[in-house]
Amino acid sequence: MRKLLFILFFCTPFLAYSQVVRKYSNEFMSIGVDAAALGMSNAVTSSTADVNAGYWNPAGLLGVQDKQLALMHASYFANIAQYDYAAFAMPLEDRRSAIGVSIIRFGVDDILNTTQLIDSEGNIDYNRISLFSAADYGITLSYARAAPLDGFNYGVNAKVIRRVIGKFANSWGFGFDLGFQYQTKNEWKFGLMLRDITTTYNVWNINEDEYATVSGAVAGQNQELPETSEITLPKAQFGMSKKFIFHYDYSLLAAVNLNMQFAKTNDIVNLDFVSIDPAAGFEFGYLDLVFLRAGVGNFQNEKQIDNSTSLSFQPNIGLGFKYRGISVDYALTDIGDQSVALYSNIFSLKVDLGIFSR
Repeated sequence: MRKLLFILFFCTPFLAYSQVVRKYSNEFMSIGVDAAALGMSNAVTSSTADVNAGYWNPAGLLGVQDKQLALMHASYFANIAQYDYAAFAMPLEDRRSAIGVSIIRFGVDDILNTTQLIDSEGNIDYNRISLFSAADYGITLSYARAAPLDGFNYGVNAKVIRRVIGKFANSWGFGFDLGFQYQTKNEWKFGLMLRDITTTYNVWNINEDEYATVSGAVAGQNQELPETSEITLPKAQFGMSKKFIFHYDYSLLAAVNLNMQFAKTNDIVNLDFVSIDPAAGFEFGYLDLVFLRAGVGNFQNEKQIDNSTSLSFQPNIGLGFKYRGISVDYALTDIGDQSVALYSNIFSLKVDLGIFSR
């Protein structure tokens, strides 16, 4: 493990040298998975402890007691963009390690390509319209291990990114995440997730023949080929949480997150070297059977037409039902704020596969 971390931290930056750094690269990997987590505004870095921990914090995979499967589908932007997620996780025989794998697809399908609508003689020919898709894929392999220090776990993700824009361009990328969780004796939980710790590196392959067919579609635009490589900057999430039990039947999970980007953005705290967006989430449970969730996050300083600044935020709510190893969760959320983007109804399913062998 020490050798692996040495390679990740010291070798990859040399590979990334002189590449184009994108502030918002591979953003589809930041949307989030699992309706239960989305209902709590993603404030689950410290509390995640199931198959979905492969995404939120791989150290949480140590909470998986048996083989687990998770599925989720969401539609964004009035059903224009489709987001699909599937994950599997299981503990290893030593019970001090766990592994997981997940895949995410975020895509817009059946996009009309009208750049060839007018033929060489100036006539409109609708038969010249074609369709293409723009899709992003993320495949993550996760490993978690219990540290010798009691209550301390760590995990690592290896990610492969695949992005396809019709016949015009495609890319491959790779990167790593590192996560930690610690639980105190009085059951306070702390978590730290370091995303793209070595910077995630994407290499684009541009089909120059296809590109030439659209380069002149708008005069003065798309005259030069785009950059063929890009770097995704690291991000970090720090969280803490605690679960309170009332009269044996009722529970309340309270969690907070500090989501950090190492660039200046419109987050509520924006310094030259880091921007911080806080988030808070709550989960009220009854008999570990029915759950009601709420959260707020994505606090942004938005500039208005009159140059004044106002604070926007994103509230989320959710419901959950769990019975004999099967969990069905729902969240009402979006990927913008409370006033701009349309909200989406998101459902997810989690199954403990051990129920089929009992």
